[in-house]
Amino acid sequence: MTESDALPLALTLGEPAGICGEIACKAWLELRDSGPAFVALGDPAYFRETAAALDLGVPVEPVASVEEAKAVFSRALPALGPALPASAVAGRPDGATARAVIESIEQAVRLTLDGRTGAVVTNPIHKTSLYAAGFSYPGHTEFLAELAGGARPVMMLACDELRVVPVTVHLSLGDAVRALTREAIVACGRITAAALERDFGIVRPRLAVAGLNPHAGESGHLGREEIEIIGPAVEELRAAGIAVAGPFPADSLFHAAARKRFDAALCMYHDQALIPLKTIDFDGGVNATLGLPFVRTSPDHGTAFDIAGQGKANARSLVAALRMAGAMAHHRAAAETA
Repeated sequence: MTESDALPLALTLGEPAGICGEIACKAWLELRDSGPAFVALGDPAYFRETAAALDLGVPVEPVASVEEAKAVFSRALPALGPALPASAVAGRPDGATARAVIESIEQAVRLTLDGRTGAVVTNPIHKTSLYAAGFSYPGHTEFLAELAGGARPVMMLACDELRVVPVTVHLSLGDAVRALTREAIVACGRITAAALERDFGIVRPRLAVAGLNPHAGESGHLGREEIEIIGPAVEELRAAGIAVAGPFPADSLFHAAARKRFDAALCMYHDQALIPLKTIDFDGGVNATLGLPFVRTSPDHGTAFDIAGQGKANARSLVAALRMAGAMAHHRAAAETA
């Protein structure tokens, strides 16, 4: 598949009171000449008003279908969606727009599963605003897994220099330790290895596994999780033919020389994964959901109500998410036709 054959990406509306409209417009300015092309799934008037209020110089063109988006993309931001039921006020989320936010995500998944868009790229949401509209999921990832038919999702955070996968995600540190199992590590490792090969085009990907305790437990003197849980998981992954090593002390796993020895690191809890990623590239990190029947990426930040409507939002993470989604979709299509 060539670049000219690539389907447009589906970019969801996200929270209208946040920075989503602004970064969508700024992403179009960055990508209009080079691509990948994307269609904004939301009220065209919302994107047009955002661009005008911030003097971004972004023309917005309503499209009747996603198939029109590629032809439009070089001259204007293509937008497809119904009118919002209430005007978006920067920094002030309104539950009246919640249904439109949810429906945009559903539409993006439906279009991608139907083969009309190449990938789903999600703008940040404000879950509190969505709960009143019937949203009952901890976040995007769980909702997408449900829309995908109950797939087991795995969260990867990535930038140019590092990919990390937390085995446990949004749990307190105490709960994360209690939730850590050999089975969970093996499942994450299998899904990650398969995704690196299929979606990133890496032949025989290499995984590194972080320990949980200081010095990876120091032979049991600082904790036995490495001996009883993590080490056996590494052996099971290796027996399955996956190139994997560890567990390694986390404090020496992420420096520049160490990063050259693996394609992704499995981390035991949220901050163990996100601290090195955000230290290396705070503005350019991408959240990619592995294990779904479609490609999904997202910027690695939230709605940023504190700077909404001020023209200060940095679109670099969304641009990186769009570029990564385009590359992943290309690799996946090539793998499926090989």
